Amino acid sequence: MAGNKRRRSSLVSEGTRKFIEAGRDLEGFSLWDKVHGYIYGRWPYHYIGIGKGEHPIAKKLAPLIRLLFPPKEPSTKPKPHSLTMATGTIADGYHGKAMPLDTAKQLVMVNQPIKVPDLEQVIPYVRARAIILENPGHIIALDCPCRKYAENPCLPMDVCLIVGEPFASFVWEHHPDSARWISQEEAVQILEAEDARGHVHHAFFKDAMLGRFYAICNCCECCCGAIRSQRNGSPMLSSSGYLAHIDEDLCIGCDTCVEYCQFGALSIGPGEFALVNIDLCMGCAVCESKCDQGAISIQLAPEKGIPLEIEKLFQAAEAQYRD
Repeated sequence: MAGNKRRRSSLVSEGTRKFIEAGRDLEGFSLWDKVHGYIYGRWPYHYIGIGKGEHPIAKKLAPLIRLLFPPKEPSTKPKPHSLTMATGTIADGYHGKAMPLDTAKQLVMVNQPIKVPDLEQVIPYVRARAIILENPGHIIALDCPCRKYAENPCLPMDVCLIVGEPFASFVWEHHPDSARWISQEEAVQILEAEDARGHVHHAFFKDAMLGRFYAICNCCECCCGAIRSQRNGSPMLSSSGYLAHIDEDLCIGCDTCVEYCQFGALSIGPGEFALVNIDLCMGCAVCESKCDQGAISIQLAPEKGIPLEIEKLFQAAEAQYRD
């Protein structure tokens, strides 16, 4: 387990050096990607706060930004994203994959290095779709950048999980006051607590973060920039590969699932049972866990993509090592 003392060199911290070295021989990882990745990891609160428009600087520049980039009407039907394709938005290289709780727990409990360089069928984006876990037990709990500048943020703050190296050390060295080392068991506890609050788990990938998975975000519609971007037509989030299914005989139309759905995918229909908007449903399984009647289940939906099945990734990685 990583230590809790900050290590510094006279010029470049160890975590930064490892991040730079990891990108040095990465094919297609340009100088701009390196600079971009450093800026993102070094100043994530400013980066995301400005991107969401909630940072003080962004608020001052808001009139100019609205003039140059007029806001679009929020989309009620996100662009389909079941196949790898360019969207022309930030989502091409910066995106999350929705996961049910069990999948998220498996991802933080990885106990061996794993290298799957291309998950085109699982992560349907043109860039940043690899899972390469080095030191997977090195996990940081970071104060959520999306909640940082929210007017009334959801609590607690330290619910963003930075997983593996070189990311965990890099983030911790630069954010000692808002990050802490945690064990894999503590990571599971955070996931379970956020799930109980009705928040959605996303595995996040970013081109500037070595083009791969680096974090699990636990998202809520009131704070999350990615969910907001999704609603505004930039498909930053891909489906888990599941859809919610309603058992009409068990549903009593209590509206609990509607209240907890972070994507506005559920409603109570004229038959007084819940209805699922399949275009909006991300298969996150929050509704399933909140239904006291057992009327909701998540079911595989091939048209929504392929689930991030960790055990199958293990098998693929082991086969690669054997070869």
